[in-house]
Amino acid sequence: MILRHLTVAARFGTQFLLGIGLSMLPAIVTPPPVEAAERIYVTFGPANLFLGIDTLETFAEEGIVTAELENYLRLAGASSPEDQAAFRASLTERFDFDLTGVNRFFATPTGDAILERIGIIISTRQGQNGKDALREALVQLSQNQTAGFTVLDFLRSLPEDLQLNADRARQGAIYGEILINGTQAVVEKMAVLAAEQGQRETSIDFASLPDLRKPGTSGFTALKWQLTDPKRDRTFDVYVHQPQRWREGKTPVVIISHGLSSSPQDFSNRAEQLASFGYVVAAPQHIGSDTQQRQAMLAGKSQELYKLDEFIDRPLDISYVIDELERRNAAEFAGRLDLDNVGVLGHSFGGYTALALAGATFDFENLDRVCNQETRGLNLSLILQCRALDLPRRAYDFRDPRVKAVMAMNPVNSAVFGTTGLGQVKIPVLIGAGSKDPAAPAAIEQLQAFVWIDSREKYMAMAVGQAHVDFDNLDAGTTALIESFPQLILPQQSLIDQYAAALNLAFSEVYLTGNQSYRPYLQSAYGNFISREPNPLYFVEASADLPLSELFNQLKPDHVRSIYPPGRQP
Repeated sequence: MILRHLTVAARFGTQFLLGIGLSMLPAIVTPPPVEAAERIYVTFGPANLFLGIDTLETFAEEGIVTAELENYLRLAGASSPEDQAAFRASLTERFDFDLTGVNRFFATPTGDAILERIGIIISTRQGQNGKDALREALVQLSQNQTAGFTVLDFLRSLPEDLQLNADRARQGAIYGEILINGTQAVVEKMAVLAAEQGQRETSIDFASLPDLRKPGTSGFTALKWQLTDPKRDRTFDVYVHQPQRWREGKTPVVIISHGLSSSPQDFSNRAEQLASFGYVVAAPQHIGSDTQQRQAMLAGKSQELYKLDEFIDRPLDISYVIDELERRNAAEFAGRLDLDNVGVLGHSFGGYTALALAGATFDFENLDRVCNQETRGLNLSLILQCRALDLPRRAYDFRDPRVKAVMAMNPVNSAVFGTTGLGQVKIPVLIGAGSKDPAAPAAIEQLQAFVWIDSREKYMAMAVGQAHVDFDNLDAGTTALIESFPQLILPQQSLIDQYAAALNLAFSEVYLTGNQSYRPYLQSAYGNFISREPNPLYFVEASADLPLSELFNQLKPDHVRSIYPPGRQP
């Protein structure tokens, strides 16, 4: 049903957009509108209907279906008592978000891009993008908000009559269903491939081998450095974990790159695990796209959720940290550090960072094409990636020859790099994906990267139920937002952490230290061995790129290009 799709989408979209602004202060002050909306127009193909806001108020308060509303419900295929009850409930459901902060977010380039996408579907009566009217309604609502608000409150705050393009909304719902079904098909395919690869592999009694999910025996010490790169006039902290007991020979090094609006401390469990096995782990704070940058935006001290130059500064931060380790190696580490074979572990925007250091290059032609598709709103990571179009058009190459292997968890990358850019990655790569990732959908972001990367030492791990973020690291406001979705089942984070600990360590041992005794852990059979409900793990190696690309090409919408592994394009 169109109405059911729109009701669900409206509820999710409202909570998502408003949730972005949780705990933000204060609002942008705008003069009140001279006029207010009286009607909402709805277009269904050739039909052009309107609904008076007073009609919706009467229906919400008294349950009375006027002839005007009955005609709309009939055309929407939502005349059943169940559909009407759901629609009525959606109009009166009260949201307790602080709208003042939402307006600060929508004043940023990121927030403006989101409103612009919504404004394509909700336009003015003259057909112009409706983002300015939507923004003004939020401002007015925030000024009048006392104890929460409803959808009807929002409609009363609109400065003019708006028009909902139901055909576009329906098309978006169809594409959303394709994405959901496609992701499930990818999960099922990976389960089959992991089982098949596991059967072909040499039988190993993993229960008799060391359990990589548990901490090592080296212990660790945590330090914090403050570095200044004079060439960029950039000062940032670096959180360092080093073993208390050093391993024999060279000490491997891993650099961790956190995600957008995150911090190095969010990945302390990853750093502690590696350090306990004898690694030195350094995690720089990317100061233009970290938690502090988000807080500055919330406090009105910045107009940006992240700075545009972060596409450039992030990989340069990592290279500068490696430079600093080289400077300190002799005096502080007795020359132990192996800085010719460095690993980079990155999450989300940090996944982009890791792949850039591995050699992935910008593809502005692909970025232009993807960012101009109307369906881009289904991939929230494009809000981040498409901003790279504002960068000067030049050949960016952040490859660092000292980086010999990368681990990219939930990376955002498919548009900014594309098949050409990711085809430049020749070193070992481990990609982590989650089947419930709304920010960087696995069927788009991670699957395409896995297929396009030109390395036969590539792996992909799919954790069923993983949803991009570590829910244990969320603040109280965001947690409350998530808990407002009664049907949402959160992953068992401790289980996800165990998968990551084991696979990151095994991958690092094989490709940074050359320790081949850890190679059995990089088999599908090992993924099957540690896989547990309710969030099973499916782990595949390079040979899975062809069947996964064939599945993608079978399920994709017509306007989306087919994908092929390197050397397989017809």
